Amino acid sequence: MGATVIVVFLVVVYIIKKTIIIVPEQSVYIKERLGVLNGVLKSGFYFMIPFVDQIRYRQNLKEQTIDIDPQVCITKDNVSVEVDGVLYLKVIDGEKASYGIDNFMLATTQLAQTTLRSEIGKLIFDNLLSERDEINGRVVSNIDRATDPWGIKVTRYEIRNITPPKQILIEMENQMKSERERRAEITISQGEKESRVNHSVGERQESINISEGEKIRLVNEADGRAQEITLISNATAKGLQLISEAISKKGGKEAVSLQITQEYLDALGQILKTSKTTVVPETLANIGGVFEGLSKITTKIPQVGE
Repeated sequence: MGATVIVVFLVVVYIIKKTIIIVPEQSVYIKERLGVLNGVLKSGFYFMIPFVDQIRYRQNLKEQTIDIDPQVCITKDNVSVEVDGVLYLKVIDGEKASYGIDNFMLATTQLAQTTLRSEIGKLIFDNLLSERDEINGRVVSNIDRATDPWGIKVTRYEIRNITPPKQILIEMENQMKSERERRAEITISQGEKESRVNHSVGERQESINISEGEKIRLVNEADGRAQEITLISNATAKGLQLISEAISKKGGKEAVSLQITQEYLDALGQILKTSKTTVVPETLANIGGVFEGLSKITTKIPQVGE
């Protein structure tokens, strides 16, 4: 009796489970009735006929990721590289994803690998790394067109690693090293060039400054001499004017004559004082002749005998 109750209970639970179905959010279920498509169930609560209706496929509408395993690809210049990546896709049409292809995940993975090999084969190795974004875009475009009948939308593809052969890596490192050395030499030579240019410019500016200073000095000296000559000439002219005015006055000529006589006697006395050899006239009468000559100017003859 107890076993019968348990069996009945289990049968009821099984029937209820087959009768009531709950579809979660971002999911879609494909229902078949006696093996024929009977509806696409979106998120919600549904009743089904036990043993007649059944859920054939359950599709996830969220964006999904597929790891693309590493594979060897050959570039246009026959360089073998190992490439792997990540593919992002989502189910747009649950019916097509269920009946359009048997396993769309596996099919999309295979399609991504073949498309990637094709795109890499169009490029030379030197352009492979620089055109990674272009490769990703072309792979997505080609896969999306191919998977459209399956109700699949490929959103993006990202190349994760590009691994060239070991020998190629060594050559790349040597090339990068030589490139760095070349850039260092160019930088050093440019620095030396700029240093020489700056030095020559400095010397040129220094020469210009020295010549400008010498020019200013010569101009200043010339101006000073010109001013000196002007002052002396003005003073001389002033002195001559004063002498002329003094001579024209009463007694001026006599004063000039006496001044000349005094300067003559002072000069003669100075000569006699400093000279070791004294030369005098043979007679005092000659000295008198001198004073007679002066008297023609002064009209006052000094008396020698007095």
